[in-house]
Amino acid sequence: MAWEIIVGLETHTQLLTRSKVFSGASTAFGAQPNTQASAVDIALPGTLPVLNRAAVEHAIRFGLAVKGRISPRSIFARKNYFYPDLPKGYQISQYEIPVVQGGQVPFFVDALERRVNLVRAHLEEDAGKSLHEDFQGMTGIDLNRAGTPLLEIVTEPELRGAREAVAYARALHALVMWIGICDGNMQEGSFRCDANVSVRRPGEPLGTRCEIKNLNSFRFMEQAIEFEARRQIELIEDGRKVEQETRLYDPDRNETRSMRSKEDAQDYRYFPDPDLLPLVITEKWIDEVQASMPELPRARQSRLEREYGVPAHQAALLTASRAAADYFESLVKLSGADARICANWQTGELAAALNEHGLEITSSPIPAQILANILKRLSDGTLSGKTAKRVFEAAWAIGANASVDEIIAKEGLQQISDAGALEKLVDEVLAANPRQVEDYRVGKEKAFNSLVGQAMKATKGKANPAQVNEILRRKLSK
Repeated sequence: MAWEIIVGLETHTQLLTRSKVFSGASTAFGAQPNTQASAVDIALPGTLPVLNRAAVEHAIRFGLAVKGRISPRSIFARKNYFYPDLPKGYQISQYEIPVVQGGQVPFFVDALERRVNLVRAHLEEDAGKSLHEDFQGMTGIDLNRAGTPLLEIVTEPELRGAREAVAYARALHALVMWIGICDGNMQEGSFRCDANVSVRRPGEPLGTRCEIKNLNSFRFMEQAIEFEARRQIELIEDGRKVEQETRLYDPDRNETRSMRSKEDAQDYRYFPDPDLLPLVITEKWIDEVQASMPELPRARQSRLEREYGVPAHQAALLTASRAAADYFESLVKLSGADARICANWQTGELAAALNEHGLEITSSPIPAQILANILKRLSDGTLSGKTAKRVFEAAWAIGANASVDEIIAKEGLQQISDAGALEKLVDEVLAANPRQVEDYRVGKEKAFNSLVGQAMKATKGKANPAQVNEILRRKLSK
């Protein structure tokens, strides 16, 4: 009988605020160690935390985006544990009453829509960071990150396997960047996930889960979940038990290894933070945040399908990020070209080039204006599809200062549309290929494509293909 892999994700989303969640210290990344840890962040005697309003508004934005319930009154608690990078000896978090309860996140797997239910999203402060490199065998502690605002987003255990978990994580990653609450930089730790993994036979109760901590890449997440599921299956099939524990993923060995026994809530001795009043969120405040919300991904996807006639699968690609959707709508407006042609170029040539060079659309060497200029020349017959791709490649190499018309002139790429010149060209192709002519006339359609190819080859792809087709058909019908 097959095994079923059950995954629940806890995602720590670092919120885009200039200062920390309970102090005025900077959240800027990359500063010298321990230069951005204030007295409040390390809980020196006599200091008191003050809640960052912007962090709360980011939490409200998220709650609205996932259609969760925003709690009118929520409580901050102290989560007690003792790590070198936790200077207070406790973390200010939320436990019994989080700021957001419930909600859903849609995502796609193999072009099929799935939805995962959220348990909660709660505000908390980040810990510092342990540094193990360049300390001659010792560990250094950098407290710059201590107190950075986090929104921890917790799913129900509804994800089935590594691919679903990664698809959800990608969708969540895109959403928090879309609504402007997180920069999504996984290398800097702005978006990191803990995966709770268990296995069971279909229809049986949930198995014992193990938590894999701090997965900061989608590839590592998939590999870690797959390894951990295999490890648990092998244990059970060998007659052994899966122990509830926290594990770390080693990407060099592609394995998870034990870190510590898994704590339960009672182990953290949660109690309400005596220095912080309950957080009260009024309907007026929610309405103010709602008024500032952008058009959400699913709504924009539906609008692209409706207004531009873009197929659903392309609309999903074009709304993979807010920047991609903005690029597309700018491209249509600037080029005046058919929206479906714009979609084909953005999800085709442009996407392929970005993927090849590992770039996001925000870093594209070809801004929307340059691609629009290429599509204008394609639409007015100056370029053929083939020569337009050559102009694209040249513009990519030059970058944002590229001039489409200068590239066309310099490379001699202007499409040949002169009827007289094309008539002469077709006559030469027919004379040079009598066998293909005869094959076509006895019903072999492939011979026609061969003749078109000969004409395009003779002009290095510059002949107007529509005119070549029309002239060839006419002459072959005589």
